[in-house]
Amino acid sequence: MNWEPVYALLLFTSTTITYLAALGIGYCKERRGKRLYLVGSLVLNLSILFLFKYYNFMAENISDLLARWGMSVQMPEFNLLLPVGISFYIFQALGYSIDVYRGNTLIEKNFFTYALFVSFFPQLVAGPIERSTNLLPQFKQEHSFSYENIMTGIRLMLWGYFLKLVLADRCALYVDPIFNNVPYHNGGSFLLASLFFPFQIYGDFAGYSLTAIGAAKVMGFNLKENFRRPYFATTVTDFWRRWHISLSTWFRDYVYIPMGGNRVSTLRCYFNVMITFIVSGIWHGANWTFIIWGAVHGMLQCVEKLLGWNKEQWKVRGKIIHWGLTFCVVCLAWIFFRANTISDAFLITKGIFTNLAMPYMRVADFLAIALALTIVFMKEIIDEYDLKIRISESPIWIVRHMYIVGMIAFIILFGVLNGDQFIYFQF
Repeated sequence: MNWEPVYALLLFTSTTITYLAALGIGYCKERRGKRLYLVGSLVLNLSILFLFKYYNFMAENISDLLARWGMSVQMPEFNLLLPVGISFYIFQALGYSIDVYRGNTLIEKNFFTYALFVSFFPQLVAGPIERSTNLLPQFKQEHSFSYENIMTGIRLMLWGYFLKLVLADRCALYVDPIFNNVPYHNGGSFLLASLFFPFQIYGDFAGYSLTAIGAAKVMGFNLKENFRRPYFATTVTDFWRRWHISLSTWFRDYVYIPMGGNRVSTLRCYFNVMITFIVSGIWHGANWTFIIWGAVHGMLQCVEKLLGWNKEQWKVRGKIIHWGLTFCVVCLAWIFFRANTISDAFLITKGIFTNLAMPYMRVADFLAIALALTIVFMKEIIDEYDLKIRISESPIWIVRHMYIVGMIAFIILFGVLNGDQFIYFQF
């Protein structure tokens, strides 16, 4: 509302539609009636999303296509701002409608409790996309002061701030000027920017998610984990079990499985994978770059299924090689995600392989990024292999809270405190 007051009506509208649809599903005795309420909820909510996020993109592409056929038709376009968080809260509300229809969750009759679920402030604008089965029951529980919850939440938030301010925004200082001025750079700069961007977007989005999870934890609420060390993945399939978990599981449960999942013929299974990831690409934005990015991830997973690379025994053999291959293909796919246009993405990719030259970067910036990556890598190694650190159990107060003191110091010394907004605010 601080940004654009009238757009709060969209949040209220989506909340009201899904609330009434759930009541209607509960009221109807016949399957057909329940289905009508669900379809109504889906159509109305997705229509709102389409109008504000995709209509102009569709109109522009249809006009271009007709022009190629010699027809000059200019479809009307609307000057609409993309409301902050619209993709997140609409998907969260639709998940509730579908779960009520399936009988997986109880109908929430208190409108204000349900509205709190849709608009819970820590994760409203950029996730994690919560499920009603996890968050709604927590609003019914009594919450009291908990020193342990507060300290756990503060640690999560500080690590989130570190990922955003020290890692992501520091990488952005190098990445953004190159991706936004492609004709003026060479393959060496493209390569370095393409290696930094995966850490920029990870630090940015995982940092937001951890801040949201930590803020909720301070108040005694438990949100779902959204990232699980994605760059330790040894296959692209494994990557999507670790990256943006709340969205990937949403598409798995509400798109992939309803289409048949892997319980169908091999070709149909590949089709289901491709559709799911193309839709995932479209969810991220109205641009062909996102669609290609989603299609690339879908094709890579189909290849893994075809060759049996997604099986556990394959991942155990030659783990370092598999990790390296996965990281490389994920980095190449990220080029399409970050590039402003498809032609920019191809120019960057071509430059990496044909015009490699020494990139220029200030030593101070490089050392700051290297230090941040070293700290992140050490922390992720500790978490990935469950290495127990007993410092938190020390009887000395200052030693017990060295983590907090250290994070604050690093953020002050190396953080880009006037950096960009969160990347996923645009989705």
